[in-house]
Amino acid sequence: MKAAQITGFGAPTALRINEVDRPAPGAGEVLISVEASSVNGLDTIVRAGGLRVVTGCRFPIGVGLDFAGVVAATGADVPRYQVGDRVWGTVHPLRRHSVAGAAEYVVVPAERIGPAPADLSPVESASLVVAGTTALIALRDTLHLTGGERLLVRGAAGGVGTAAVQLAHAMGAHVTALCRDRHAGALRELGADEVFDYGSTTPDRIGPFDVILDTVGSELNSYRRRLTREGRMATIALSASSMAAIAASSVHGARRIRMLSANPDTALLRDLSDHVASGGLRPVIDSVYPLADIASAHQAFERGGVVGKQVVAVSTDA
Repeated sequence: MKAAQITGFGAPTALRINEVDRPAPGAGEVLISVEASSVNGLDTIVRAGGLRVVTGCRFPIGVGLDFAGVVAATGADVPRYQVGDRVWGTVHPLRRHSVAGAAEYVVVPAERIGPAPADLSPVESASLVVAGTTALIALRDTLHLTGGERLLVRGAAGGVGTAAVQLAHAMGAHVTALCRDRHAGALRELGADEVFDYGSTTPDRIGPFDVILDTVGSELNSYRRRLTREGRMATIALSASSMAAIAASSVHGARRIRMLSANPDTALLRDLSDHVASGGLRPVIDSVYPLADIASAHQAFERGGVVGKQVVAVSTDA
C-alpha cells in the first residue's frame, strides 16, 4: 500500500510516498481504508522537526493526523464497528507512527474513531476532524463560551478559525473575526458579526472581549489586554513566543492564556457530528490534493492566505 512519510526533517520536499506493508489490527483496534486526510499545523511541525523530542529521529515517520474512510477489518473486542462502516478519526498526536492518516490504510484504537456524518463526503469529513474538534474543545470545554458573550477569533480564515466562527455563531455569541481583508465576505457568510483586517487593525482598536480564541501565536499579551475583567483566552499556536506569553499570564487568574490541542475520542466526534447534522457547522475547503502531491498541500498550508482547509484525497473516489 502507499503511505506518505517523512524521510528526514525539513521542508515539504522531505515528504515521500512509499510502498509499505498493510498493517493489521490487534485487539481493540480497527483497520481503516482511508479515503481522505487533511493538513494540520501539527503535521507541519512534526515534518520540520519541531517535535523531535517526542517523535525521535528514527525514520520514516507517518504523516496525517486525521482521516475519513471505511472500516476494512477489526481486531478482537471491537463490537461497535462492522466492515463497511463509514468513520472519521485521528491517530494519537504525540506518538510516533510510521503509518498515519495520509496512507491507504491505517490502524487505530477503536476509541479514536466515530461514525462519519452521513451527509458529508470523505473529503468534507476529513476537513473537519481536527479543525472542528479543536474549535469545539476550545469554545465549549476550555473557554466556556455562552450566548451573548463577545468573542474574538484571531486567524479566523484558517481551518480552526472557520469552524470556531460557525460554532460560536450557533452558540449565540457575538463573533468578531480577524483575518485578511479579502476574506471578510466569506467570514460574514459563516456567521461573523464583525470582521477586521489583521494587517491594518491594532489590538487597541477593537474589543473589549469576553473570550478570545487565538490561532496565530503572536502579540498574545497585547490581545489579552482587550479581555474584560473576567475574560478568558486560549491559543492553539505552539511557538516560543506563545509559550512565554502563557507562562507570563499564569499569575492573572481568569485572564490567563491557556494552551489547548485536540485529542478527539468517539464521544467528541459524535458531538461534532451532531453540530454538522444540526446545520451549525459545515466544511470549508480551500483546495484538494492527491496523495502523490501531499508536499504541495503542506506548502499551501505554510504559505497561508487561504480560507479553510487543505485536504488530501487518498482514494480517487473521495
